[in-house]
Amino acid sequence: MKVFVIAEIGINHNGDLGLAKQLIDVAAIAGANAVKFQKRTLDLVYTKEELDKPRESPWGTTNREQKQGLEFEKQEYDQIDSYCKEKGIEWFASAWDIKSQEFLKQYDLKYNKIASPRLTHSGLLNMIADEGKYTFISTGMATIAEIESAVEIFRKKDCPFELMHCTSTYPGTTSELNLRCIPALREKFRCKVGYSGHEVGLVTTWAAVALGATSVERHITLNRAMYGSDQPASVEPQGFMRLVRDIRTLEGAMGDGEKRVWDSEVPIAKKLKRTEDILA
Repeated sequence: MKVFVIAEIGINHNGDLGLAKQLIDVAAIAGANAVKFQKRTLDLVYTKEELDKPRESPWGTTNREQKQGLEFEKQEYDQIDSYCKEKGIEWFASAWDIKSQEFLKQYDLKYNKIASPRLTHSGLLNMIADEGKYTFISTGMATIAEIESAVEIFRKKDCPFELMHCTSTYPGTTSELNLRCIPALREKFRCKVGYSGHEVGLVTTWAAVALGATSVERHITLNRAMYGSDQPASVEPQGFMRLVRDIRTLEGAMGDGEKRVWDSEVPIAKKLKRTEDILA
């Protein structure tokens, strides 16, 4: 089984296209399958009261100014599209609203993504399912009933999908990761289940792969001390390269579960195995 590895850039580019390209480089060098961004129409996703709240940031003193500073538009995404093609890596984005999904449709993207906070946005889910593209569906903060409703939409429209087990805290607390949900969701929904992790460290993500995660998504950053709410839950370049390398090692080590005697074991067996004790 080949694990699909997603390097989540999200808003860790801090509104800087040069930084976004550096993060794409990290993902490509590490051997990730894709990078992912997020797209939001602020006035559709947030209330005016929320956007008017005071918030100090490099872009101003309100929540709106901070969030506007983190949004890429067509000029930036045109360059991202071109740069990813140059680097030989796929890109896609999680749209948080219908207008943003319409925006993304202008690019020839292979994948869609449902972000955890939008799992209950039935209009957005129906629109994405209508496209028929392979869709990753994150399940952070979701009840089983809410996941069932989302799955029903995608199955009704015959749109291929993959659930992603997720805990929506940044960074995630180890005791709340609940990795056994990966096989549990796979059993209940009879579908592929990946893992979207926000924890500090790598070992729990490797454990997710050992539990059968068919995809892995981790945020990446150049430096976890950089400005941004997602940075502390992100993986720096050397760590991400190690993460992907060891996921590939795990893929080879997991095998198919069928007990067999390997050719390499035969001479050892001849030397060491006996059908009965040899009497001195």
